[in-house]
Amino acid sequence: MSLTFTLDPAVTPALRDGILGLWADVSNAGGSVGFVPPVTAEDIRPELVKHLVGMAEGRTRLLVGLDASGEVAATAFFSFNTHRLMKHWVWLYTVMVHTRHQGRGYGRDLLAAAEEAARGFDGIEAIRLTCRGGNGLERFYGSCGYKEVGRVPGAIRVAPGDDRDDVFMLLPLG
Repeated sequence: MSLTFTLDPAVTPALRDGILGLWADVSNAGGSVGFVPPVTAEDIRPELVKHLVGMAEGRTRLLVGLDASGEVAATAFFSFNTHRLMKHWVWLYTVMVHTRHQGRGYGRDLLAAAEEAARGFDGIEAIRLTCRGGNGLERFYGSCGYKEVGRVPGAIRVAPGDDRDDVFMLLPLG
């Protein structure tokens, strides 16, 4: 069974709540998506609202993966650069697969769908993302074709005394 991916789905209350639930569940399982446990959907809501505003303004696009029951199982957001010298690449962020679906190759499927979507964006030649060091994420992204292009040691403070590297990854689309 695989996920069904949709770029720019209609943002309904069910989709919004599904993303909030996914984000909270992934965060509470230790996922590196901008929060540390414990976190609630209400803690995450302001960040999702920022993403939705970016979508309404055309600066952000959403890729969502639904499972066989129609539940939100995976997401990735694209953010377009506004600087005229950087419009040839796009950021990929808030990349998540629900914990109940991990280990089935859905993360690779999500990244492949993101790559396919980005290839359809006018003038986009590469995808950049960052990931939190210390969890093996750079190895996973590397196995999907991304190359590490930079690292800021200790840039992410997960907790007092627990600083992680901010790792920059790039996937050329050429």
